[in-house]
Amino acid sequence: QFQLVESGGGLVQPGGSLRLSCLASGFTLEYYNIGWFRQAPGKGREGVSFISKSNSSTSYADSVKGRFTISRDNAKNAVFLQMNSLTPEDTGVYYCAAGRATIATMKQVEYTYWGQGTQVTVSS
Repeated sequence: QFQLVESGGGLVQPGGSLRLSCLASGFTLEYYNIGWFRQAPGKGREGVSFISKSNSSTSYADSVKGRFTISRDNAKNAVFLQMNSLTPEDTGVYYCAAGRATIATMKQVEYTYWGQGTQVTVSS
């Protein structure tokens, strides 16, 4: 059974950091594009970052560029999202997703498997 499980969310003060993890079971993440998405209260889900299956190239939404870093650890079958300099605007539920598109993008429709999400709250 294909499953993605996110962890690492929580409550953090503005300016703080969190490291989200996305662990896979039932399939090998190395062969998938992995995206991180988030949904803020009252808003639609948006793309945050992705890492491609082919050469591990990465991309970031403008709102997180320079603050967030996506990486993968194939030995652990996991992908991580390091989030620094967090602001209240980063609050939301963060989801990881896996897809097999030839060219990785942040289009949600190209991701087949989704985790249940982990809550990130940035507040003083």
